[in-house]
Amino acid sequence: MNNPAQTSAASPASFSSRVQGTLMGGALGDSLGYQVEFDSLEQITAKYGSSMLLDLSQAKGTVHFSDDTQMTLYTLDGLLDVLEWANGGVGADINACQWLAYLRWLKTQGVPAPGHAPEQAPRWIDSQSVLHHQRHPGNACLTGLSTGEMGTAARPVNLDSKGCGTVMRSAPYGLLPNVEAETVYKVSSDAASLTHGHPSARQSSGAFSWLIHQLVIVGLPLRAAAESARDRATAERAADADLLARLELALTLSTHDGKPLAGESLTDALGLGWVAEDALAVALYCVLATERDAVSPVEHFLDALRLAVNHSGDSDSTGAIAGNILGALYGEAALPPSWLKLCEAPQLIRHLGAEFIKLTTGE
Repeated sequence: MNNPAQTSAASPASFSSRVQGTLMGGALGDSLGYQVEFDSLEQITAKYGSSMLLDLSQAKGTVHFSDDTQMTLYTLDGLLDVLEWANGGVGADINACQWLAYLRWLKTQGVPAPGHAPEQAPRWIDSQSVLHHQRHPGNACLTGLSTGEMGTAARPVNLDSKGCGTVMRSAPYGLLPNVEAETVYKVSSDAASLTHGHPSARQSSGAFSWLIHQLVIVGLPLRAAAESARDRATAERAADADLLARLELALTLSTHDGKPLAGESLTDALGLGWVAEDALAVALYCVLATERDAVSPVEHFLDALRLAVNHSGDSDSTGAIAGNILGALYGEAALPPSWLKLCEAPQLIRHLGAEFIKLTTGE
């Protein structure tokens, strides 16, 4: 149900633009949602009026991103570590590098890892003071890493945890070029096991990274990429029923005519976003349901993000995931210029994105 005007307004984005768009789009969505992360719908309305939160300029003070963007950047840095080794002719264990990166993130949150945990020499990202603020990090991420044990699907930590802390950090895996989509899925789901043991957390992370890969690397249209992610989740051995139900419902509801579901209607249908499959479904629905009426990438970004954060659930995570998807779809053309002037540490995000582009393409 693509709107022809919207489709023609977005010329194909380059790989570099899609990488930067994915990273910055996620940070912008995170920053908008972080303003209201723990607010109920009633509290959002009381703060911002009946139109609710519409723009970063409405922030009560300085705009900040949350642990979602912090962890996404540490995911990216773990991949940079792997790529640096590879460019030097050495094969590195991807999940071990991700674990070391997340252990370094753990230290930025003031949580020491046990003495038996390995320690990596500091990297450039660790000296960036903006990443050392504690922005309500997820409990499963903290406890899973603080065990000092490298969680795997076979030896999970936080066995029953399926919080959205896996999905919100996993967009960078989908940006990897020159690898098969199945590899992207496996890398992402394996990395989710570092902190979360529930199958839904792993599979939701894998499906999200698959979606990003289909948009950025394969170049599929939005709905086709979303259906591909649904199909890959369905094909998983012992596929999680809750994840499959949420993805199917998000796809189905987003085809309905009329105004998109919002607020309580949205979260009643797809969940509050605190767990992995709900966060992915809410974000995906918001992006799909607003596509048909948007006349430009920026308008689509604004419409989707406003829908994704104005509810009583995990607004920063649903906003971040939606922003990742839109940046992957359109590249930097989706990013509202006024928001880029307000966001936190854009030069840091762009620097890490540029390093990734250089290591993967030589540009």
